[in-house]
Amino acid sequence: MRKILITGAGGYIGSVAAYLFLQKGYTVVGIDNFSTGFKQPLELLKKKFDNKLFSFYEADLKSNLSPIFKKEKGIKAVVHYAASCSVDESMKNPYKYFQNNVLGTLNLVQTMKNFGIKKIVFSSTCAVYGEAQYLPVDEIHPTNPTNPYGDSKRMAEKIIEWYGKIFDFKYLILRYFNVCGASDDGLIGDSKKPSTLLVQNAVRGALGIEPFYLTCPQVDTFDKTPIRDYVNVVDLNEAHLLAVEYLAKGGKSEIINLGTGTGNSVLEIIKKVEEVTGKKIKIKKTTPRQGEYAKIYASIDKAEKILGWQPKRTIKDSIISLVNWYQKYPEGWQY
Repeated sequence: MRKILITGAGGYIGSVAAYLFLQKGYTVVGIDNFSTGFKQPLELLKKKFDNKLFSFYEADLKSNLSPIFKKEKGIKAVVHYAASCSVDESMKNPYKYFQNNVLGTLNLVQTMKNFGIKKIVFSSTCAVYGEAQYLPVDEIHPTNPTNPYGDSKRMAEKIIEWYGKIFDFKYLILRYFNVCGASDDGLIGDSKKPSTLLVQNAVRGALGIEPFYLTCPQVDTFDKTPIRDYVNVVDLNEAHLLAVEYLAKGGKSEIINLGTGTGNSVLEIIKKVEEVTGKKIKIKKTTPRQGEYAKIYASIDKAEKILGWQPKRTIKDSIISLVNWYQKYPEGWQY
């Protein structure tokens, strides 16, 4: 299975994924509508790798995707990253989230079915669980999303599950916890403007690129800030690579958490960024984000058992890779 299609290839996680899959010798077809993703990293990858190995298309997942699938013969699997993904924004604009995340996924899997492609790795989220009823959160934890983002991703999961039952799709649904870091060489990183991701924003604050705002609500934890599980973006994408290989070998459909198995509070992360960078972050407070909960972190036993995957990179590694990235691209990608 050497030719794959990546949706959301111009986004943060998708562009790091494209880089990783290309490094591993895959032929990659990228799709992005560039509403929040960028062409610049994809053009950079085209220059770095053989044109025959990497092509990308500007397309919305809700549009007619058939011409791309017709042209790009031999796609064996789809790695589906494309989504609107801000909890706070989803509370203000639920229409966008149900339209992009649910209808986009439905159109994608139906197009896959039409072209006889029945293997998909889906980028989902721990937001499908809602407030943790117990910790660490495993894959049998009840799903009770507390915001439209989490609910839209659960609906997308259900679409994939039904295509599995009815049309024999084979899938791995990978539920992420909080993602951080850049590629190990600092070449590809997070360019979201504004970013909703704590570690990225804290590094930017430490480097003086932009002010750092504390956006979390006060919650019932030891330091009154939310506790989350922060997983490195390359570790995360290595799990996707293993997932594609697992499906290629005939593996059965599964839902798997991706995290580190431990949690850090917002203030602990800020302190770690200050420690690694040697800079004091000036913290400004702003209106707390909506739809947040106190704490959640993953059980990753299943990821190790099914995929043989464990995270290799620490929070410190993630911070160092982000410092390298932001020193090269302080304003992120330009287009």
